[in-house]
Amino acid sequence: MPTMTLSLLFVFLSLLSISVSQTPPRGTLINCGATEPSTIGGRQWVTDEGFISIGTSKNLTIPVLVPILSSVRSFPFQNNVNNKFCYEVPVFRGAKYLIRSTYFYGGINGDSVPPVFDQIVDGTLWSVVNTSKDYANGMSSYYEGVFLAQGKTMSYCIGVNSYTDSDPFISALEFVILGNSLYNSTNFMLSGLSLVARHSFGYNGSILRYPDDPFDRFWEPFGAEDSALSKNKNVSIFGIWNRPPSKIFETMLTTTQSGPMDLKWPSKPLLQSMYYIALYFADDRSSSDGSTRSLNVSVNGVIYYKNLVLSEAGTAVFSTQWPLGGLTTISLAPNPGSGFPPLINAGEVFQVMTIGARTLVRDVIALERIKSSIENHPQDWTGDPCMPRQYSWTGITCANGSRIRVVALNLTSMGLSGSLSPSIGRMSALTDLWLGNNNFSGPIPDLSSLKLLETLHLEDNIFSGEIPSSLGDIPKLRELFLQNNNLTGQIPDSLTRKSGLDLRTSGNNLSSPPPA
Repeated sequence: MPTMTLSLLFVFLSLLSISVSQTPPRGTLINCGATEPSTIGGRQWVTDEGFISIGTSKNLTIPVLVPILSSVRSFPFQNNVNNKFCYEVPVFRGAKYLIRSTYFYGGINGDSVPPVFDQIVDGTLWSVVNTSKDYANGMSSYYEGVFLAQGKTMSYCIGVNSYTDSDPFISALEFVILGNSLYNSTNFMLSGLSLVARHSFGYNGSILRYPDDPFDRFWEPFGAEDSALSKNKNVSIFGIWNRPPSKIFETMLTTTQSGPMDLKWPSKPLLQSMYYIALYFADDRSSSDGSTRSLNVSVNGVIYYKNLVLSEAGTAVFSTQWPLGGLTTISLAPNPGSGFPPLINAGEVFQVMTIGARTLVRDVIALERIKSSIENHPQDWTGDPCMPRQYSWTGITCANGSRIRVVALNLTSMGLSGSLSPSIGRMSALTDLWLGNNNFSGPIPDLSSLKLLETLHLEDNIFSGEIPSSLGDIPKLRELFLQNNNLTGQIPDSLTRKSGLDLRTSGNNLSSPPPA
């Protein structure tokens, strides 16, 4: 039977006592589609104005119990397959964020079944959003993940996929800063965590969250026939790195039998993947008599932690990489001589996601400046320009490989106007730049830094001024289409003498060259 290496497992015993902070967790809470900010549950919610510039605010016509479910932002799905619509949220670079997206359909599209679509974080495809089952039962849906802020903003995007059959939507979006110790055994430069299940075992009340949880994580109830109240009031959460709320230790799953206890959890089958598992225990009896409660923990028959000694202060055992697939069984077996039945208080399971590559920062900055100088730019020009691959920006072609660069920009016949930002000269991987049949105006900027550029199509616009002689310094340029603009002056010698260049300049106000 295979076993996991010890380096994947960690156990921490809490040592000190600390009360749950009543200070609301830091972050940004966005009530999507709302027209006014609000205070809900002691926390400040803002509207989504300023975070996103596309979509329509809609109010639900059916009653809801939670205020943030009363409105949504809706996005057009027609003619937008593989287009994404993104919120851009200011963050603190280097901080870990819990991102939670909430959805309640409410029949806003007139159909009985909610649409299915994708959600994306910073260019990484997070998950498919399918709320049909919850909505059929009259419930909202939420998705939660942990991601690292690698810049000053993070993008959260709704993506229209091939299964989307009506306008995708979102009810609420939360970015909450997590403490440094939380889930810190994960390398968030390479991985993200997508929540599968988080339960308080033996508990049958409403979801535990802030103020019980200082980071407003949701701990759902998971009662069973073997539920019991814990007698332990001495739990400390300070020494447990993931800082669970102390309330999860007030209930437990246990057994009156002397043998092992099997827990079918999570209750749904899992995709074959790697998972982060955290299990929480606290002995509910005093060990002042010198006796101990110890047990062996197995996951699907594989030893997960051996000789785990429970304490009144609380214990957490977690694995950063554990392979799972299908239904999962957590087995708790008392050690010989322990004399006490096993128990468990809570658990968390996350799927470990590989963080995708991101477009090179210099290309992103250049494209943002180009975007700001263009009127009526494509509406999907939000989020990462190249990633995920199926959601790259309209008109953009990106290079394959680990270093993601923009290699072509084709905005031909898109009804665009404005000027061409000089920042385009920073996109040094460009091989093709096609902007023909638009209404671009102003001068042609210096593009001599684009050493790989092969084709430059600026025809049928209203560019003015002289043709830059620096265009002749582009070594690989073989097509230069400038016809039908308002260009003046003479054609530079650097272009007329350039061998192998297909140069087209008719339809301008160019003067004849002087006699030789």
